[in-house]
Amino acid sequence: MFNAKAAAVIGLGVGALLTTQSGDPLDSASSRYPIWSEIGLQGAPAGAVFCFSAGVLLFAIGWLYRLLFSPLELLRSPDDVGYADEDGRTKAQVANDVRRRRKIGELPPVYPNGWYRVLDSHMLERGEVKNVSILGEQVAVFRGHDGKPYVVDAYCPHLGANLAVGGRVFGKCIECPFHGWLFQGDDGKCVKIPYSEKVPEFASVHSWPTCEVNKQILVWFHCDGEEPQWTVPEQQEITKDEWVYRGRTEHFINAHIQEIPENAGDIAHLSHLHAPGMLSGADLRYTNSKIWEFVRHNWKVEWEPESEPNEHCSLMFVKHALTVFGCHWPILDVHVVARQVGPGIVFLKFEQAFLGRGVIMHCVTPVEPLLQCVTHTIFYQSNIPPVVPKFILKVESIQFERDVMIWNNKKYISKPLLVKEDSAIQKHRRWFGQFYSENSPRLQYQRDTLYF
Repeated sequence: MFNAKAAAVIGLGVGALLTTQSGDPLDSASSRYPIWSEIGLQGAPAGAVFCFSAGVLLFAIGWLYRLLFSPLELLRSPDDVGYADEDGRTKAQVANDVRRRRKIGELPPVYPNGWYRVLDSHMLERGEVKNVSILGEQVAVFRGHDGKPYVVDAYCPHLGANLAVGGRVFGKCIECPFHGWLFQGDDGKCVKIPYSEKVPEFASVHSWPTCEVNKQILVWFHCDGEEPQWTVPEQQEITKDEWVYRGRTEHFINAHIQEIPENAGDIAHLSHLHAPGMLSGADLRYTNSKIWEFVRHNWKVEWEPESEPNEHCSLMFVKHALTVFGCHWPILDVHVVARQVGPGIVFLKFEQAFLGRGVIMHCVTPVEPLLQCVTHTIFYQSNIPPVVPKFILKVESIQFERDVMIWNNKKYISKPLLVKEDSAIQKHRRWFGQFYSENSPRLQYQRDTLYF
């Protein structure tokens, strides 16, 4: 991929070099290339200007290339968004204060049973190993030489070395970097100890049920160790490359996992939190600025759970309209069907008469009990210019970050004060409750420290 920054640095560097030369570096060249003399590019200063201009041009070309053709990669750190930085304090300081002082409330279990995204497929090459934090655990994610992804607990049962830090892939096995013990990815069994004639039967690491679908690597979690109870539906348009990858966003949210999908049942918040135009940004202190009142988003939403055998799924139907100076622009109407599959995966399939069709895969993965990694990965029609889905993803991220500011600062209320228009919230909570079991881990307090 064209690296505009590198090009600019090279151009500026050459320009700087020319300005430090005692002679005229272009004198000899001017006799061979008289056009330089004609346009006045003689002497070190002129050469510096030429090289500087070339660097700026290359930078502009690279920037334009990324804008028009490269996928959008918007990756936020846990402190980047969702907090009101003021009084001269940094975002990190504000975030730490909020996390320490915020009331937590009576929480449901912290890890629901279901499928969760670990990595996008393109992030893991054949023979590569990555260390990932998920569901309060450290796991080693690797792709065997057979092309399949495997996920095992990161720590070797021998002396606790992290398999993902220096471990090597052999076939469908991962080798411990400490003593060379070799573990199979599919069942976690140790198949080789270099200095021992016999491998104990019980020598193994926990292997997570794994699947790769829609160009994502997913793992199954169940608190009782039960096998997967449903599969993640395949999007044929992605598998057949009719829709292509156009980017992703990543956010870390300090909240309980249930808070995030519960927005589907909270219909009333759309007309308040998400009505201001995207130009007003994501900071809730400024979204209702009168400067941007001429742009408004209008929403009509319905949510309902699916019946057997897909009771683990739910549907949300969204109709979005945009008004500018009070005038409705039908050409910008968007119809979205959001299908949630289990606690951590949502397919936002949308269709727009003028801009085409695509899907945003919204994935929520618990990192810790009150820290969620949320990604939005967009696949779009290959015949639509990339700038279109990138714009859609950017708008989605602005609207989503408004929710992040709510989630990062709110308290979970187990028995909320609701009016009849909020009935979908309780309906959604009853539906989501199916992903908890009697032994699902809960958050507990002990000497001002959080344990689960």
